[in-house]
Amino acid sequence: MSIKEHLEVLLNPMLEEGRLFLVNILIKPSKVSQKVTILVDSDEGITIQECTSISRRLAKQLEELEVFTEAYTLEVSSPGLDQPLTLFRQYRKNIGRNLKVTLKNGEVVSGTLTEAEEDQIKIQLPEPKKKPKIAVDPAEMIKTISLEDISKAMIEISFK
Repeated sequence: MSIKEHLEVLLNPMLEEGRLFLVNILIKPSKVSQKVTILVDSDEGITIQECTSISRRLAKQLEELEVFTEAYTLEVSSPGLDQPLTLFRQYRKNIGRNLKVTLKNGEVVSGTLTEAEEDQIKIQLPEPKKKPKIAVDPAEMIKTISLEDISKAMIEISFK
């Protein structure tokens, strides 16, 4: 069992009957100590207190089970806006926000996430900057994207 798999097994009972969900486990080795980052979220968002609680319980189990033989730093947090969306629940949580989606074929699509289903999302494309000579069909302004075609999806921050 890899360290990531071991951490997932330890984390599962702490995720409160499915309300919280594991987004990612990042392990970055370094010369002094490795950094273990656990990214957890929920459909309503996660509080600092919830992250702290998970961190304390997980740290206690890691020490008791001696999972790490060398020094490590443990960080439990929510995924920031700099983290790509990877799970269906993250897409569903971010309906109404602007996304920049890079497809596996290299195409980049930006717009407002309007729907998220188990296997696809729908993006409302922005209005053209210049008024088109031919009226644009509103159905053409919605792009349906299969989740398996997505290479990377990031929330776009708007300062308007």
